[in-house]
Amino acid sequence: MIVVPGLGGSGHDHWQSHWLRDRRGAVRVEQRDWDRPDLDEWVAALHDTIQRATGPVVLVAHSLGCHTVAHWAHRHDARVRAALLVAPPDIDHSASLGAPIAGFGPPGANPLPFPTVLAASRTDPWAEIGWSRLIAQQWGARLVDLGDAGHVNPAAGFGPWPQGERLLRDLLAETAD
Repeated sequence: MIVVPGLGGSGHDHWQSHWLRDRRGAVRVEQRDWDRPDLDEWVAALHDTIQRATGPVVLVAHSLGCHTVAHWAHRHDARVRAALLVAPPDIDHSASLGAPIAGFGPPGANPLPFPTVLAASRTDPWAEIGWSRLIAQQWGARLVDLGDAGHVNPAAGFGPWPQGERLLRDLLAETAD
């Protein structure tokens, strides 16, 4: 499993960090600057991490990490088994609110070349659920509506996040050889 954090890098209490501590062999994509994201750098860091991986690659992305995965998939051939994308932000909306992510837009409109689940919240301040439905459709992802889950981060009450673990387990069962 490769964890792909978003803006800020998913701190110690973030569900991605919990998952990294709980899973042997899981790795995290590291970025030079978590607070001033650069699309080309972030995609290159993901690519390097995938190239070093052994065995089937499963991507678990949050927020801006979801866009990093989508841009990576549109630039590179993938040996990716599946991806769980959680709470991707609407780039234009988020940038208008001051998030330094405008360089990640527009989001790719082509289907991702691997099975994908996109989990989205109805109360995410960075993306309306209608936008999340649209991007899931464009990326060929199965949308999971999380209901009232904010941005699916510690501020919204998400630490270990067992529901997300079930989503990942179900996705992996669907893609088993």
